[in-house]
Amino acid sequence: MKVSAVPEIAGACLFEPTPYADERGFFCRTFDVDVLRSVGLDPHAFVQDSVSRSVRGVLRGLHLRSGAGEAKLVRCSYGKIFDVVVDLRPDSPTYRNRAFFELSGDTQVTLYIPSGCAHGFQALTETADTSYRIDRPHDPSEDVTIAFDDPEFAIPWPLPVTSMSQRDREAPRLAEILEHKGR
Repeated sequence: MKVSAVPEIAGACLFEPTPYADERGFFCRTFDVDVLRSVGLDPHAFVQDSVSRSVRGVLRGLHLRSGAGEAKLVRCSYGKIFDVVVDLRPDSPTYRNRAFFELSGDTQVTLYIPSGCAHGFQALTETADTSYRIDRPHDPSEDVTIAFDDPEFAIPWPLPVTSMSQRDREAPRLAEILEHKGR
């Protein structure tokens, strides 16, 4: 498994497996304790796995957690997604940087997103399954959602949005969140 740093987001990295393909399909390792340890991550810190299924054009995000935050491993296990990470850690050398990825079930690449970064994605195929492995149990009271179309980030979403949750649709811009937090 090849590991590479994401230069736009300090601490983020991509884990690229080597699928073994034959006439039956393919097989690959998508999680390896020793590989995570080799880049300074504690594999035992991840406590919850989740999966979402989206149809083409669905947009989810931008999401992050308040409090202690939430680090996550994200992988498109089936289909293809346009994935976005925005660094919102004020003390980070890549603060407010953004990075874009195309994750797909064909490659099984996993993206590590450090705590304090916002995350979102859009399904590019008729069906896209996205798997998440997070380092804290989910607490809905800590959910923070930022407008997917916040002009500060100018994210080039590749498709028209066909559907999103009400929470995502009504999300404020980052400036509004920071203004409210400062009060």
